[in-house]
Amino acid sequence: MSITVQEITGLATELERLLKLRSNPFGMKLFETVEEMEAIPKIRRPQAVHTTDQIVAQAARLGWTVGITGDDLVGGQCRAVIGLGAQDAEWRSGKAMTGVWYATVEDASAHQAAMNVVPAGRYRALAVSPLASQRLDPPDIVLFYATPGAMMYFINGLQWSGYKRFDWSVVGESSCADSWGRALTRREPSLSIPCFAERRYGGVLDDEMLMALPPEQLGQAIAGMHALSKNGLRYPFPQYGIQQDVRAGMAVSYAKP
Repeated sequence: MSITVQEITGLATELERLLKLRSNPFGMKLFETVEEMEAIPKIRRPQAVHTTDQIVAQAARLGWTVGITGDDLVGGQCRAVIGLGAQDAEWRSGKAMTGVWYATVEDASAHQAAMNVVPAGRYRALAVSPLASQRLDPPDIVLFYATPGAMMYFINGLQWSGYKRFDWSVVGESSCADSWGRALTRREPSLSIPCFAERRYGGVLDDEMLMALPPEQLGQAIAGMHALSKNGLRYPFPQYGIQQDVRAGMAVSYAKP
């Protein structure tokens, strides 16, 4: 199902309202040529070497539209997840992470194999931009940071109609493979617990999680959240009280026994 950039902008505004977001919902788009990326209006190009987490944060926290190539990123791990760098035997071995994040080369190699990464070779550039800017027409995926409670409500919205159980991965370090790596490759909603690098270099807060998904699925989740809201189920969730008689509250939110 196709969706226009104007429709995405409207959905992003409603998403911010429903989930009380503290940072910009943003989009991510891969390009086969650098020239396509550089043609985006008002695009910024990095003046220093960054992690992808920092580039993402510049869209989410500062409202910037930023374009990168593999040369703008600090190392092979960042490049590999978005398909802008080699995924060769040296990268797959995980040697660089052995003794730092993983006890043995075998552990590090298993981690590399577990990651969702965009296949290398096709793309040469990537751009991130707040959805409100309408500069990615359309983005490949949309992303947003939110609290665990807000994420649960968003997931409930996705499951309102056409219910599906979600099973998500946790690779640990390099968890961008669980979010944008997975969403770009599988075209599915992808929830992640941001890793050390995302928090240290990308400014992700302790109480934030990251959702990435195809833009057309935003509408499904928002329609579901509207339906839940009509039933009195809204975010943030009001506390009922841990010592109260629960029957009156349960009678409203759940079917009566």
